[in-house]
Amino acid sequence: MTSEEFEKIYQIYFKDVYYYILSLSKDKYIAEDITSETFLKAIKAIDKFRGDAKLRIWLCQIAKNEYFSYLRKNKKLDNAKDLDDIIEKKGGNFFEKEIVLKEEFIEINNIINSSLKEPYEQVFRLRVDSGLSFKEIGNIFGKTDNWACVTFHRARKKILKELEDKS
Repeated sequence: MTSEEFEKIYQIYFKDVYYYILSLSKDKYIAEDITSETFLKAIKAIDKFRGDAKLRIWLCQIAKNEYFSYLRKNKKLDNAKDLDDIIEKKGGNFFEKEIVLKEEFIEINNIINSSLKEPYEQVFRLRVDSGLSFKEIGNIFGKTDNWACVTFHRARKKILKELEDKS
């Protein structure tokens, strides 16, 4: 692949990768660093890209792995999301309305951080924070859209059950 071809890929997908990482990290500096690392890794591994998934999905998978590496290196295990931001972004979603009605933002955040294991936490965040479709989420994990849908709803159900248990 020529540098011009990769530059074109960079220009097309930079914002997608950057905003994806920004939605996970909530920090523009971290998002910038990880986006740069993502494209460095991608240029080195572009020959391994088989085309099984869309290029955007492949890049976001690299970005997700880079972000998790960053968290491990910096021992930032608490990568919690501010649920107020989620509600502002996705105000019309039924699940967020349930959260608003219950006024339990902190509890939900604690549940997500302490009780949701992978892949439930990541699938939940990809769906709620990033607004990815179940098909896109399934592609990121190398699974079906049905798997992503079931995983999301199990995560949601677990959060709601723990909220009920604490009431």
